[in-house]
Amino acid sequence: KVILSPASPFYPQLGADCVALGCSVDLFLFSSQFVDLASLAPVVSLTGGSLYRYPQFDRVADGPRFLRDADRAVTRPVGFDAVLRVRTNQGIRAVDFLGNLLMNNTTDVELAAIDADKSIVAELKHDDSLSREAGALVQIALLYTSVGGQRRLRIHNVALGASDQFADIYRSADQDALINVLAKKASKALLTIPQREVRETLINQAATILACYRQTCSSPSSSGQLILPECLKLLPVYLNCLIKHDSISGGSDLPVDEKRFLIHLLSSLDIPSSVGFFYPSLIPLFRDSFNAVRCSADKLSDDSAFLLDNGVSLFLWVGQSVSVERLQRLFGVASPNQIDAASGNLPELESNSDVRGLIEGLEFRRRRAMKLVVIRQRDQLEGWFRRFLVEDFGPGNQLSYVDFLCHLHKEIRNKIS
Repeated sequence: KVILSPASPFYPQLGADCVALGCSVDLFLFSSQFVDLASLAPVVSLTGGSLYRYPQFDRVADGPRFLRDADRAVTRPVGFDAVLRVRTNQGIRAVDFLGNLLMNNTTDVELAAIDADKSIVAELKHDDSLSREAGALVQIALLYTSVGGQRRLRIHNVALGASDQFADIYRSADQDALINVLAKKASKALLTIPQREVRETLINQAATILACYRQTCSSPSSSGQLILPECLKLLPVYLNCLIKHDSISGGSDLPVDEKRFLIHLLSSLDIPSSVGFFYPSLIPLFRDSFNAVRCSADKLSDDSAFLLDNGVSLFLWVGQSVSVERLQRLFGVASPNQIDAASGNLPELESNSDVRGLIEGLEFRRRRAMKLVVIRQRDQLEGWFRRFLVEDFGPGNQLSYVDFLCHLHKEIRNKIS
């Protein structure tokens, strides 16, 4: 936690000064050497900016990616010098805000800039009675300055139902939103407490949620049976992915700057981006259609190629036994050893236009440009690729999904008993 905190108060104070002046900071890093990102990052996060990192930057391979990111940074919808406030009816109140923001008091969220690529979580606490008739009323008001210099007020009013039945709560749960909130809470906690405690807290929170469902909503059954709410059936797999993520479980082999960069991403991800960030898409390339399969090494085959998309990078894994015909179609070569793994792009061939179209479609849906990394089976970089096969065992005795499910079930039973 010490190495992830700023070495001096200079940059946090600089960030606060920038917010007061309505100045947002985007940071582009190209160095492969240690730059003490832990000290620099507060300038970006406090001002609502974006952080981009291009380790081992190569002008040919990474230049187009940087240009796309820079273009997005200056053309996306944005508002400046913003103040956000959440108002509620009696019975609930906003107690915490998570994201890239600054708070000088308990009610106003100050943002030097707010753009289309950021998300903010407002945590509401239920501390008084709520009537079923009135429900929960929430107003989100954002005062900001447009690019054209106009001072504008944007308001969202939300009316939510209230219920005294746990079953209604679990029936309307949103697991994607829940995992996004847990990730943002974890990113904030990682800066102040050891990552082991962060992992334990995440497991405890999930076990509490699922134990409450078992006690209040499910029909009587054997304690050895794991029963999950229909809307939260994938919560264990997402939670295991979050816990195994390098931002939370990265060891000494992970550079400090890389870890701090990932923590920054956690704090700003919107809901659609966070789903792919934790559970990557693994797509076979030599089948009738590009449908994702479970993210496990069991799905890999020596005679095929797979594309893995985690929202930050694209990995193209090529098996050692891929036929010459398939290699010619995809890369225009006769052997895996002839593939130009450093190019960062597929060659423009008529035969691989469908795969290039798939990659372009994946990049179009992402908030930032992704680097294509070609990895041949048994290459030195294959271990890096396998870190993202999230249903398998991970480095440092990280549990597979099946083993984590058993561990979580044990925690649920302990809470019930």
